[in-house]
Amino acid sequence: MARKQLNPMLKQVLELGPTVAFFLIYIRIKDDTFAIGGVDYSGFIIAALIFVPILLLAMGLLWALTGKLSRMQVFTAFMVIFFGGLTAYFNDERFFKMKTTIVYGFMAAILGVGLLRGQSYLQYVMEEFLPMEPEGWMIFTRRLTYMFITLAVANELIWRTQSTDLWVKLETFAFPAVLFLFLWVQIVGLQKYLIEEPTPPSE
Repeated sequence: MARKQLNPMLKQVLELGPTVAFFLIYIRIKDDTFAIGGVDYSGFIIAALIFVPILLLAMGLLWALTGKLSRMQVFTAFMVIFFGGLTAYFNDERFFKMKTTIVYGFMAAILGVGLLRGQSYLQYVMEEFLPMEPEGWMIFTRRLTYMFITLAVANELIWRTQSTDLWVKLETFAFPAVLFLFLWVQIVGLQKYLIEEPTPPSE
């Protein structure tokens, strides 16, 4: 399928909307208990289960509108479905909370393998949008690997020691905001490694 351009605002809604929807649903039903098939489920678990089809719908729309999905999006969807299923099957919210640790840990591991091989896998993904010298990519990749490790450890500490309410708020807003700010700071700080496109000669 040919790739198509998508309105940036719509793209952000489709990418971030499911997580925000999960948060709003959780806030609405967090104190409720739902009896399904003779088993009582908390509001958190029901919100997590509703999140799965919402995410799949958003990804389906992204694919239909752009003709592509990133490997990271597909992997994240798989993790949500897998751990959402475990959460429902065992009626245990811990599985859904662990998903975030595994996703961040997986990304850190992939980038780390590349670094051990003297390569920046991040460059393969982002070079088209951010032309940069190889040295800059290695620095960026190393720092992002450390950041993913930090987020994975932070998620483990938070869900194991803090309330579900706090975890949901941090998962929905704080983690993405911290990662976005980190990426912005890195791009600004690595300006000297950016490769400027040659200016076409004036006629």
